[in-house]
This record gives sequence, C-alpha cells and structure tokens, in this order.
Amino acid sequence: MKKIHNYLIVLLLVFVVNGCKKLEDFGDTNQDPSASTQPVLSALLTNVESGLGALATQTRPGLYGQYFSETQYTDASLYSIPQLPFDANYSGPLNDLQIIINKNESNNMNMVASILQQYIFWAVTDRWGDVPYSEALKAVEIPNPKYDTQEEIYKGMIAALTTAVNGFDGTSVIKGDVIFAGDVDSWKRAANSMRMLMALQLSKRYPNAGEYAANEFNAALTHPAGYISTNEQNMTIDYPGGNFKSPWWRLYDGRKDYAESETMTNLMSSLSDTRQNAFGGKSEVQTSADAEITSNVGMPYGVKRETAVAFTDAHTDWARILRGNFRKEDGDVIVISAAEIALARAEARNYGWTNEDLTTVYEAGITLSFEQWDEDIPAGYTAQGAVALAAAGDAANLEKIATQRYIATYPDGLKSWNIWRKTGFPILVPAPDATNTTKQIPRRYTYASSEYSTNEAKVKEAVARLATGLDTQDERVWWDKL
Repeated sequence: MKKIHNYLIVLLLVFVVNGCKKLEDFGDTNQDPSASTQPVLSALLTNVESGLGALATQTRPGLYGQYFSETQYTDASLYSIPQLPFDANYSGPLNDLQIIINKNESNNMNMVASILQQYIFWAVTDRWGDVPYSEALKAVEIPNPKYDTQEEIYKGMIAALTTAVNGFDGTSVIKGDVIFAGDVDSWKRAANSMRMLMALQLSKRYPNAGEYAANEFNAALTHPAGYISTNEQNMTIDYPGGNFKSPWWRLYDGRKDYAESETMTNLMSSLSDTRQNAFGGKSEVQTSADAEITSNVGMPYGVKRETAVAFTDAHTDWARILRGNFRKEDGDVIVISAAEIALARAEARNYGWTNEDLTTVYEAGITLSFEQWDEDIPAGYTAQGAVALAAAGDAANLEKIATQRYIATYPDGLKSWNIWRKTGFPILVPAPDATNTTKQIPRRYTYASSEYSTNEAKVKEAVARLATGLDTQDERVWWDKL
C-alpha cells in the first residue's frame, strides 16, 4: 500500500457537536487545522459521512455497468486499463474511523464507525478484489499489510456488521452523525441491510439454501432490529450546499463529461418506465429554463471521441445524469434504499433462501422505487411480460429481478456493475469502439503501480491467486467466479 503506515495526519477541528441530521448544523469544517492538536471525534465522523457520497456516485463503475456514457473523453468507457490506487480510502476515511474506535469515547460511536468502515471496505474490494483488510489499519505494527482474499474480506465484513448491530447500548451518545442524527435504531437497520446485500452478492459462490450466504441473509432478515423497509428509513446523505455540495451537482460544475447512456434510456423505454422522468435531465445548468425538464435522449455507449462529440453537437438535449431538481447543490445521495432491499429479498426468495412471498416483496420493491423518485407506477407495469414473475424458483425470474434491481439502484454506478457481474443481467453489449485487447467489459480494477513499489511482495501474492496469475481487468473477483 502507498505509505499507509506513514499516515499520521488527522482532521483537526475545534468544535464538538451532537448528532444532527443536516450537515449545515455543523458549521464550516474548513477551519484552521493548526487550531487544535487533538482530533475532535464528532468532526471526524461528520467528515467521513459527508464524503461517503463519493462512493455512491462513482462514474467509472457506472460506465462499466452502462448507466452512463462519456460525452467527449471516452477512454474509460472504451476500457482503458483501470490501474487505479485505493490507498486514499485507507489513509483518509478508514483511518479517521479507526481513530474514533481507538479513542473509545462512546460505544455507540464505535459501532457507527465500524459499520461505515465495512461500507468503505465493501466498495474497495468489489472494485479490486483481494485488498488489505485484517491488517490494513495497524500501521505501526504492520507497515506492509497482507492482501486478504475477498472471501475473507466478505466474511469479515459480515461478521463485523453482526457484531456492531448487536453491540449498541441504550445510553452512549453518537456525535457528528449527519446521516441518522445519532438514532441507534436507524443504524441497526442500515447494518442489517448491508449484511443482506453483502450476503446476496455471494450467490454465485453459495447458491443454495442452508449455505453460508443464505444463512447470513436470513440472520439479517429476521434480526429483531429490522432492516430498511420504507423510504423514510433510507440511508441518505442530505447535503445542504455551500461547503457541502452534493456530488451529483459537482458532476456538472463547469463540465459535462457524462450522460445517461442509451443503454439505460432504451431499457426504460422498453418498459414504458416513468422513472426515466427523473433519471435524465435536459440541461446541466441549474439556472436554465430546461433545468428541471426530462430528457430521454440517451448518449451512445462506448464510442470513440469524434462520434461522441458529433452526437452531442447534433443533440444538445442529450440526457444528463438525473433531472436538475434531483441534482441540486443541496440535493441528496442515497446510499441504501428500501427499494433495493425489497428487491434483494425477492432475489433471495427466488433462490429458495427464504419463505417470503415472492410477488409481494418484488412488487413492493418496484413500488418503493417509483415512490422514491416521486413517480406513479403506470397501469399494468408489473403485469407486462418483461416484469411479471413466474413461480418462485423459475429460472426466467432472475433476469427480471436483476433488471429491476439495476433500475432501482440508479444512479449508483458500482451497484449497477455488481448486479451485472453477478447475474449477467441486464444483458450488456460491450463498447463497439473498445480499445482493450479482449474488447470485453472489465471485471475488476487492476492494482496501481504504487502498490508494486511500496508493498511489492504482498501485492504479488494477491496477483498469484488470480486465475491466470496476471493483474488484468479481465480477471474476475472471487464472488464473480463461476
């Protein structure tokens, strides 16, 4: 890892706050870091939570999952090598959360910090595969941490979430929490929801009832603390603007490099799906008369620069990611939604992992997703052939459930890529102008050159575990292997 063991800098803020829902309640965190020599744990938590939206708004995975297209600089969507570093996740938010845990000022803050750590580790391992986990935050004792296998990481994350959801007490205060305002019940639901999604991601490896993934899914599903089941319970980061602008607003702050893909708009059109009213916007300019007008003009996916530029020149109403009122400076980023949890329950039921009513949980997920985007479900939507399910266990159900999960998690790019890699649905056609050797959609990120220069032995051990022993984007992460 890139000098993670030398990371000693912490966010030094000089205010102490109680749990509040709005980021604006915490003032300006861009204060003089020399004003204090001790970290303020509430400020560390606020800082990590406010930055969490960046993981739920990643564009490169969304290009691979074909939610998005590039409008001018098209290298990523043509599958240039994703040799990218992951060390900032460790030296920044993961380390800040570990400081909270090590300081041990509040048991409940420790539980929240652990839950957030698992979310970040989850986002890292799903992109690269094997990465440092068990030794990653022990910088002094272990300057060159091993790369845990993804199997070890997933089982470690699920175990840590289980410990956290059972570890909250009824008295200690959570300060600096801008996601759930220190509400313990909400954090328990979020932890159980993460456990369910993580377990479901392992269905290729553990497909059957009674195996590890099904058992862990059921443990979270039946936990007395519950899971996210209404949109009011969604794990949401509510940005106030100003110093805390929504990442979706920042996407078009002086630039317009990304569009909703034609893959996505064609899918929505094929289903007469009115969620498209929210998914695509006609203009990136918030002051424009078209700022809150829908566009369904999807951008062709995976084309060379000259083709992309010619298209946007000829179609100035191409679909920006999200309609303008969902992309405001003070907008929200949803990390985990009730819709995706209900649809995950439907997929689990179809595998025979649970005894829930398949149609009930499936249609509840669809309803919750339309509700989330302030849209009414069109008459007959769930009865159409591409949506309606057969009896539980029918092989044809998986494509329909996966497609609805894919739509419901828009615009979280990593989730789109994960759903496609695991299920193969929706069926995605690789970029027509792909520049990589295999011309196939990447299955993982490759390790950064900095890993080879600072932790060479350990990264080579991880590479040796890959099927071909080569660090390529065509290799599959552990849960993606057949």
